[in-house]
Amino acid sequence: MHLPFVFSKKSAIFVRCKYTYDDVMKKKVIAVASIGGHWVQLLRIARPMEERFDMVYVSTHPKCATMVEGQKFYQTADFSRSDAWRLIPSFLKTVKMIRRERPDAIITTGAAPGLIYLLAGWLLRKKTIWIDSIANVEHLSLSGRIASKFASRTYTQWEDLAGGKIFYSGTILGN
Repeated sequence: MHLPFVFSKKSAIFVRCKYTYDDVMKKKVIAVASIGGHWVQLLRIARPMEERFDMVYVSTHPKCATMVEGQKFYQTADFSRSDAWRLIPSFLKTVKMIRRERPDAIITTGAAPGLIYLLAGWLLRKKTIWIDSIANVEHLSLSGRIASKFASRTYTQWEDLAGGKIFYSGTILGN
C-alpha cells in the first residue's frame, strides 16, 4: 500500500511523501549471534522475520554478512570468559550502535556478544529476547542464566528446562 501524502497537523496541509506505508510502519529488530551454531540457529528464526520487520544482523565474523545480503550487517568483537577484558570496549560500541539503529527489539541465540547486546538493549529500555542454544540439553548456558535475570523473554529449546521465567515454545531445528 502506498501513501502518496502525509497529513501534517501543524500546517494543516498535505505533504508529498516518498515512503510507503510499510516503510513507515515496520518495526526494527537487531538479531545477534556468534559465528557457528548460534548463527545458524539465529538465521532459522530471523530470515522469515524479514518480511514483517526491518532486520539488522550482528555477528562476530565478516563472512556472516554474505549470508544476509541485502540486509544491514555489523561485525562485533568475539570474546568469552577467558578474554573478558574485551567486554567493556565491546559494550560501549554496542550502546552506540543500538542508539544509532533505534531497534524495537533485540534477539539473540548467544553467546557472550549476544548477551552484551541484550544487556545494552535492556539498559536502553528495548525489548530483549534470549533463545538458548539447542546444545544446552541439561541446563541453560551461563549466558542464558545471566540473560534470564533481565531479558524481556528467555527461551530454552528443551521442554524440561522450562519453568519460572524460562519459556519453551519448541525447537528451532524442528522435531
